[in-house]
Order: sequence, then structure tokens, then C-alpha cells
Amino acid sequence: MLQIEELNVEVAGRPLLKNVSLTVEKGETTILFGPNGAGKSALLSTVMGFSNFKVTSGKIFFKGKDITEMPIDERAKMGIGIMSQRPPNIIGVKLRDLLEVENRGRAKNLNEISRAIDMERFLDRDVNVGFSGGEIKRSELLQLSVQQPDFYLLDEPESGVDPVNMAQVGNTIRRLICNKKSCVPDDPARKSALVITHTGEILNYLDADKAYILCGGAVMCSGNPNRLLNEIKTQGYDQCIRCKVKDVIPL
Repeated sequence: MLQIEELNVEVAGRPLLKNVSLTVEKGETTILFGPNGAGKSALLSTVMGFSNFKVTSGKIFFKGKDITEMPIDERAKMGIGIMSQRPPNIIGVKLRDLLEVENRGRAKNLNEISRAIDMERFLDRDVNVGFSGGEIKRSELLQLSVQQPDFYLLDEPESGVDPVNMAQVGNTIRRLICNKKSCVPDDPARKSALVITHTGEILNYLDADKAYILCGGAVMCSGNPNRLLNEIKTQGYDQCIRCKVKDVIPL
């Protein structure tokens, strides 16, 4: 589904990503760990095509097609959707209007979808304006629910979410990736996802297949998500920083 090859990225002339290579297979959920400032959000933003992230070398392939220079709207049409960690407030644009643009031709009941994640009362408010952390996450998920991409980029879905909202956020993400009410391993209907997490709490809701650790803009380790999370919790990132780039921890 996604293949990144030797990707180097800079913002305003400052290098952020260094020779990053990773893959996400069709129907696979991949976790991205890393300390603050490691370049995780920069990687997701680059895959989505945000213009301030300049690819200096390397390639990004989606569904086998080179999208390295493709504009963001074309990537979205191909089936890439993103939940940003800090999406902007959009003053003057109602959430309902934004959803109706995305819903065009999909014949979905916006009120019903909104009600399922307790967002119906926000439809006639400006996008994200005055929303709490959990409400912003649910707003992002509502937009993804309407868009229904084939590939989800999720930037710290648990960030700023209280325990009550976390269950709703986690279960909604699980349903979106499973593409149905119940989730069965290796189901061909499963969507693909690349998920950033600091706490690992989202792993309580997702059947993640593999994980990478990004430190200093480079991939240091890859392996089983729960094993890597346990290593991070007990030893921090120091051990992984000492790994050679692309050193693989067996699954």
C-alpha cells in the first residue's frame, strides 16, 4: 500500500528526515514510535503532501504509483486520509459544510454518522473553534468517516484525550480500519494505517502488525509493536538510538 524509499526531507532548508525507508502492506496497521522532535509528524505530513515539507531525495509510492511530487488533493483522491495532531481552526466554515463537500456523491447520512461518535451537536459550529482535545479528535474522525480513505495517517490519536473520550476515539479508529463493526485478522476488507503514538494507549484498540522507531529523523529499529513499546517503557529510546539504522528486531 505504501512504500517509502531512502526519503530525505527538509523544511526551510533544515533537514528533518534522513534516508527513511519503510513499508505498510495492504490491510496492515503499522505503528511509528519515537521521542519528541524525531520527525514522526514530518513523515506523515510528507506522505500526505503538505507543501512546506520538501523532499530532497528518495521516493514515496502509494498503491504502486510514485506520488513523491503529487499534489495533496490528488493523494486524497487516491485514498490517503490524515488525522492531524493539531488541526487548524477554520473560522467561518461550518463542520457540516465541510462534511457535505466530502460527502458529495457518497450518499451518506451525516446526522447518523455524527451521532455515532457524539458529534451531531457540533455540525453547525465552525470547524474546531472552541473544541476540546477530545472533540477535535472526534471531529477529525468524523471527517475520515465520511471520506473513507483506503489508507489512514493518524498522528497521536490519544494526545489530549481524556480516558472517557479515549475509548470512543479508539473504538472509532478500530471500526474505520476494520471497515466493519467486527474486526477479523487478515480480513481482506481491512484498511491500512500508519499510526504515531507516544503512550502506546492506542494499541489497546488496534491489532497492529509491526512498528518502527524513528529517532533523529532516521529509522533505528523495527519489530513487534508491543515488544518495542515494552522496551521503550523500560529502557527509553537510548537502546534504540544505539542501534544501527535499519537494524531489525525480529517479530
